[in-house]
Amino acid sequence: MSLLKQLFIAICLFLIVAFTGSFISSMESSREQLLSQLRSHAQDAATALGLSMTPHVDDPAMIELMVSSIFDSGYFAQIRVVNIADNKTIVERRTTTTPENVPGWFVDMVDLQPQPGDALIMRGWEQAARVEVLSHPQFAINKLWDSAIGSLLWLLGCGIVSALLGGWLLRSQLRPLDNMVQQAEAITRREFMSLQKVPRTPELKRVVLAMNQMVEKLKTLFAEEAARSEKLREEAYQDSLTGLANRRLFDIRLANQLSANEQNTDGYLMFLRVNDLGGLNQRLGGQKTDALIKSIGIQLSRDIENRNSTGWLASRSRGGEFTLLAPGLSAEDCDRLAQELSEQLESLRQTGASDCKPVAHIGIAAFRPGEEVRDVIGRADQALAQAQSNPEQCWARLDDFNVAPEQGLHEWRNWIDAALNEGKLQLYFQPVAPCDDTTQVMHHKVLARLLDPQGEAIAAGRFLPWIDRLGWAARFDLAMLEHSLEHLAKHPLPLALSLAAATLRDEESFAQLIKVLKEHPQHGALMTLELDERYLPPAAELETLSLRIRETGYKLGLQHFGGRFSLIGNLTHLGLDYLKIDGSYIRSIDQEADKRLFIEALFRASNSIDLPLIAEMVETEGELAALKELGIDGAMGRLIGAPAPWPED
Repeated sequence: MSLLKQLFIAICLFLIVAFTGSFISSMESSREQLLSQLRSHAQDAATALGLSMTPHVDDPAMIELMVSSIFDSGYFAQIRVVNIADNKTIVERRTTTTPENVPGWFVDMVDLQPQPGDALIMRGWEQAARVEVLSHPQFAINKLWDSAIGSLLWLLGCGIVSALLGGWLLRSQLRPLDNMVQQAEAITRREFMSLQKVPRTPELKRVVLAMNQMVEKLKTLFAEEAARSEKLREEAYQDSLTGLANRRLFDIRLANQLSANEQNTDGYLMFLRVNDLGGLNQRLGGQKTDALIKSIGIQLSRDIENRNSTGWLASRSRGGEFTLLAPGLSAEDCDRLAQELSEQLESLRQTGASDCKPVAHIGIAAFRPGEEVRDVIGRADQALAQAQSNPEQCWARLDDFNVAPEQGLHEWRNWIDAALNEGKLQLYFQPVAPCDDTTQVMHHKVLARLLDPQGEAIAAGRFLPWIDRLGWAARFDLAMLEHSLEHLAKHPLPLALSLAAATLRDEESFAQLIKVLKEHPQHGALMTLELDERYLPPAAELETLSLRIRETGYKLGLQHFGGRFSLIGNLTHLGLDYLKIDGSYIRSIDQEADKRLFIEALFRASNSIDLPLIAEMVETEGELAALKELGIDGAMGRLIGAPAPWPED
């Protein structure tokens, strides 16, 4: 029972005891006073009758008339005139009237009995008769009842007012306790919230200040751990001059992109090499050459940002060599990008540079999942060599595998639109298991395949880039959500579903998503919606979106985490269910110490806010053993289980 209820009940009990004591004391005092008044009244009436009857002591008719006139006033229970000589009753009047509108239990409790009075009737000096009078207590009982009701109403009124005022006062005084409870619950949700309003009550003030101090300390510790981890990531995977990814991260991402994962897609790899870097360094000096390299890095970053490209990575390998990994890029768009990039590079030409050669050459190689890394890099080097040998164009593209002619935008638009309209969407499920017991399942990740006009299931890596180009990502998410909810109605087991960035950015699409979630609240505990770390909105907007999703009862997770480790400081306000570490940091973690150090730092930061970690794309037993040793909670990948349709019942 809450403290407020206990205090409220205590006040009520106190008022009941106070009323009971006051009532009993008042009743006893009033009862004694009324008994005295009844005795006095009876005696006065008897004396008056005795004196009035003395002249008519021998006239029975007159005596009866006098008795009747007094008795009819209603204040007497009995009046009797008795002859003293023979003790016979001359006149007697009595009544059996009971008090009106007074409960019997009250009459019994008060026990107010009729009070007697008597007087003598004289005949000269001789005692002729005796008058006996009993006062009726009904009027006294009525008065006592009215007094009791008045006292009860007054005390009840005082009690109600006191309870209301006391409840309001207690609630206002105890509100800091509720705020501290919310503060403690926020900490369990990995949210660090300080109370801005400090109560005036000294005892509560000390507690609130202590809680705020603890929260600030936790925030500081978490921020320090996040800063150390971010610094470690930058040292391991970021080029210090340009801020782009370094060769180490490029190798990881390229190997990850070429792995046989159905979500990976074809694309192009660009090699960019600055001409005569050594000569530029001698002619322009180190500072201007570094400025040129920085400008190229800024331009590559700007191109990726402007195109809002999914999974692209710009990196600097060494010196004046840059790479651009562009999954999902079509041949036509690749040529356009290369031409734009060559023109932009020419605008960066420094004074003193050779005017007869372009600033840089670009070699472009196509790739597809399943290829070897060395084959793709060799193809890109060959394309770069062709570009350097061609004086008319500073870039060259090389497609070195035989493929069927690529479908155009029109063909993709038609069959994707038909597939979404006709519900030709097939769900695949990939299990996520605890690292220490892969036979158990934490949840299933929901993946999708679309059926083409021939009925063939097309992997997500092939059609998702086209869905992004067509602007149908939000439409696809809603279709996936509806199919997943239908699946949950038949198989109520935990699922995780990814949301595209377009669904979060478009208010109308997001509102439609929230509407669907609210229509199926029964599935909230079993569905986790996953956001991609690479395409999160600004912190304030993200916090609002996460709150709206969690208000529907559905959970929220973050996937592909690791590239923007500095975000972890803002994750405490989102109430996330877990983090999924990007597979590029998991690949060969049992063999590469730098990856292990980074995951250790990530684990320390997330563990400080009790946020579970799940590793993506776990492919080998060695990787799983390393993750288990590091304390990672869960894993997913082909080692745990490949994506597959739900087994038939």
